[in-house]
Amino acid sequence: MNPSIPDTMKVVAFDRYGGPEVLRTARLPVPRPGRREILIRLDVAGVGVWDPSVRAGETPLGKTRFPRVIGNDGAGVVVAKGRAVRRFKLGDRVYAYSLEGGFYAEYVAVAEDNASAIPSGLDPVEAGALGADGITALRGLDEELRIRAGDRLLVFGASGGIGHIAVQLAKRLGASVLAVASGRDGVDLVHRLGADVAIDGHRDHAAEAARAFAPNGLDAALVLTDGKYLTEALATVKKGGRVAYPRGVDPEPQVPAEVQRLAYDGMPEPARFERLNCLIGPGPFQVNLGHVYSLDEAARAHRDVEKHHLGKLALRLH
Repeated sequence: MNPSIPDTMKVVAFDRYGGPEVLRTARLPVPRPGRREILIRLDVAGVGVWDPSVRAGETPLGKTRFPRVIGNDGAGVVVAKGRAVRRFKLGDRVYAYSLEGGFYAEYVAVAEDNASAIPSGLDPVEAGALGADGITALRGLDEELRIRAGDRLLVFGASGGIGHIAVQLAKRLGASVLAVASGRDGVDLVHRLGADVAIDGHRDHAAEAARAFAPNGLDAALVLTDGKYLTEALATVKKGGRVAYPRGVDPEPQVPAEVQRLAYDGMPEPARFERLNCLIGPGPFQVNLGHVYSLDEAARAHRDVEKHHLGKLALRLH
């Protein structure tokens, strides 16, 4: 590898499953990229809302050996690559999303198909929190709900990591968006991001808002969390309409008998990165970073990600 790449790197790891207290900083060997892998010197890594359940051993995701380094997305610079890599060159600024984890670290090796150039319309720092949530939002809207211009769409959980990205992507697809956000600050965020109507899911009646927004019924809904009035709101989806949700939303949303309920996983692949980049285009596009922590503050980030926050939390690596 490049002689400027160190032998070891700073990471956040854990040796056993448990609460945030099991997270510790350590030094581990810098991974060597395989034939079709790139090595990324990370600037920012995302903190997923699912990360605490992975840390606690409740959600099997990626590698299981200890010491374990989790985190599924981030952004930085390509500093080494395998001999069969064709899509990237050294020095490229990329963002990546991999189910294997390893992003709570200064360097990560990922398959080239799990990475993409950072689109011009996105801040490179924000790109560190785009991969997992962006691909998940895109797949729900584009592949499951098949959103088209003129559709009236409900995004339930609109101020979270996936949700606030989904609002922006849905507008680029031509939909009218009713966004159910968390708190008045969440309402303000999704309004700024282009939602046609935004309400506070804790205070406002989502079903009443849906009936006013779509008197003839909603065409589709993307459900990203459970909440007050969710079932009543989904009852306003028209016959033949569609409701999609990422697997892991608990409890599963209840929909009318003549409405499709579509559970899905946000899996990374080159065509999805390309589609996401195309929709982001020259921007403006925002990945809202609710807070950016140092690696030493990872345990705090894990406590905070389970509290009220907007967008996505992130770790700064360099």
